[in-house]
Amino acid sequence: MEITKRTNLQIDGKHNKPILIDLIFNDDKKPKPIVIFCHGYKGFKDWGAWDKMGEFYAEKGYFFVKFNFSHNGTSPDNPTEFLNIEAFGDNNYIKELDDLQTVIDWVLTPDFNEAQQIDVKSINLIGHSRGGGIAILKAAEEERINKLITLAAVSDFASRFPKEKELEAWEKKGVQYIKNTRTGQQLPHHYQFYKNFRENRERLNIQKATKKLDIPHFIAHGSNDTTVSIADAGNLFEWSPISKLLLVENADHVFEISHPWNKDELTKEFQHVLNRTATFLDANVQDLKDEYLDNDEADS
Repeated sequence: MEITKRTNLQIDGKHNKPILIDLIFNDDKKPKPIVIFCHGYKGFKDWGAWDKMGEFYAEKGYFFVKFNFSHNGTSPDNPTEFLNIEAFGDNNYIKELDDLQTVIDWVLTPDFNEAQQIDVKSINLIGHSRGGGIAILKAAEEERINKLITLAAVSDFASRFPKEKELEAWEKKGVQYIKNTRTGQQLPHHYQFYKNFRENRERLNIQKATKKLDIPHFIAHGSNDTTVSIADAGNLFEWSPISKLLLVENADHVFEISHPWNKDELTKEFQHVLNRTATFLDANVQDLKDEYLDNDEADS
């Protein structure tokens, strides 16, 4: 099977920045279920083995879509480097929700270039880390989503903000910086990030959104994740009505993948996650509902 890729397609975002998109699929002119992937914080669509992940799902018969959030700090000219740090500083959760909605709407437009390749009635979301939180929120408010997969996802946004004096200092100064350990850059967060969260606290409540889900939800988390606590996975599993929890032994936040990833083989941890999620995606929605509602134990 020869996999087709359309890379770095550019569409207009709602917030005056373009969204860069990759499509990965088997060009057999047959409608395929759609899988849309959301990267995480300080991430991008071409990080690590995300491309390999797209190829994996394409070989399994899915139409895979990955994209850069418009304000993730990259640009169309430099899609893998954080050179647009002002955009990074201006990012917030609402912009990411809007970006994801823009991508969904774009894929589903009647004049979408690859319209014959997609099944518009089968749309699945995958989100990693912060992108997992965004995917949950969108799945709870977008009725066209059929299944949800979260990888090392956060279960709460509020707790990740500074508290008290640190928060006051941020408001007074208007900006705070965080180090990108991969590049050594000091990346800004403008105070608007917190202000926007506060103004949209109800919509951005992951617990509330997760409890509202009425679609199958597959939750994967590494047992050695030091970036997002394994307790977050436990929370999501407890809250999500139709969920399955996969705890991956000895796996870190990115399932032992690193960037760049130039190997043909994936780590056994990440391959295990992909294999299990493919089974999940292949299953009938009603069968998953019957299975998951009867089985409330974590897997490994």
